[in-house]
Amino acid sequence: MSYTNHSNEDPWYVHVALYTVIAILTVILIKVAIIDPKEIMEREAYYKKEARLRMTNLKQAEILWQKKNGTFTDNLDKLIDFIKNDKFVDSIVNSIDPVTNKSSNPFVKLSHGEFTPESLYNSPKSQQRFIVRIDSTESVDSVVTPSGKLLRVERKKVIGSRYYIEDPDGYGTIGSLDNDALKNTASWE
Repeated sequence: MSYTNHSNEDPWYVHVALYTVIAILTVILIKVAIIDPKEIMEREAYYKKEARLRMTNLKQAEILWQKKNGTFTDNLDKLIDFIKNDKFVDSIVNSIDPVTNKSSNPFVKLSHGEFTPESLYNSPKSQQRFIVRIDSTESVDSVVTPSGKLLRVERKKVIGSRYYIEDPDGYGTIGSLDNDALKNTASWE
């Protein structure tokens, strides 16, 4: 009988290459399974919080606009210009509540620590403009004599008695075009 000594051992460099591949795949797996989702969730939480802060400030701007003008507006450019330049807004922002001795500023600070009117144009995630709409309703009333004869039909068109703000990225809405009970209510409250 003859014995042949066949060694099944691979050369050392094959083992080194396999361990290197295993180490690289482990690092990639940890990054993909643990690190990336955590960063994505943190970013998503930031976008949600920031979008809602901006929409809250838009709501406050709409309320101030309505107090001064009697109706709401759907023109974002005019609304932000109103916040930046109107003396009425400036007087409210810089006033002090005499009862609590605190600022009457209705605007909240954004995530970076201050209120900037220019940030109210766009949603922080996609940089698309916030959707702002106002209602337009028409009421019809008939004027009749005591004998029942129709004198005239009066039409009254009301524009801007309700408003609606929507984040284009889906982080919420404020107000309603159909329901007065939801006039200044945010969907996340």
